[in-house]
Amino acid sequence: MTNTWNHPVATWLDADSGALLDHTALMREVAQSDVLLLGETHDRFDIHRWQLHVCTAMRTLRNDIAIGFEMFPRRLQPVLDQWVAGSLERDEFLKAAEWGKVWGFPAELYLPIFHFCREFGVPMLALNCYRELVTRVGKEGWDAIPVDERDGLTPSANATPAYRQYLFDITGGGSPARKVKAPEAPEFDRFVRAQQTWDRAFACNIAKARTADSSPLVIGIIGRGHLEFGHGTPFQLKDLGVDKVTTLLPNDTAQVDQGKVGGIARALFRLRPQADAKPAA
Repeated sequence: MTNTWNHPVATWLDADSGALLDHTALMREVAQSDVLLLGETHDRFDIHRWQLHVCTAMRTLRNDIAIGFEMFPRRLQPVLDQWVAGSLERDEFLKAAEWGKVWGFPAELYLPIFHFCREFGVPMLALNCYRELVTRVGKEGWDAIPVDERDGLTPSANATPAYRQYLFDITGGGSPARKVKAPEAPEFDRFVRAQQTWDRAFACNIAKARTADSSPLVIGIIGRGHLEFGHGTPFQLKDLGVDKVTTLLPNDTAQVDQGKVGGIARALFRLRPQADAKPAA
């Protein structure tokens, strides 16, 4: 029989014990982290509002926060700096940031967080590498990439069997139509290498921000597939010596399967049903 936990709307659930957590106490706890990772599904307005609310809580508790974004490659960091400084207007910023090229989702999803950074002087960080690097590492392997073409990244720590299984499952599992039949199959290596290049890019750029004189709390706005169960970016951050990492995730369901969420994150926040999750007109 499956063990499930009730997860009421607008509450935090401990992903290991099933206990409901006090919002204020949890925010104070995670504000002591070096890195706070807020997982997302990219096309969800409600999730981005949730991310903004958590960022606001962190800014209330700490003056030294920075927010890093998956969608921006490192070469666009000067554009993010200009936006926060107030040197660019909205349309100028989106054009200079090559939004239509670097990200396939509407800017309106993220603009409230961008404006938050601008209004409160919160540094924005470009966490990604250039897209071609991901493709090349997947196809050729890391060692085939010349040092001066690695975009400042170091080699990924090897994927664990558990991470390979996770990636295998979320990309189709054992579907009869799938060519790759097992997570350990060599044919799956290319996808794993590509995924790990993103994981490592986010981790390297977060770690670099942590080595600054101020060592801010870095909040990562990143797809949840790079964060769940301590795989992906959290695993790469640990390899880089960044240990105080907390992951928070949103949840849609009133009943949570204990066997599926154990270890997925520090806590899950229950969002309102999707019918209530549309953007304001």
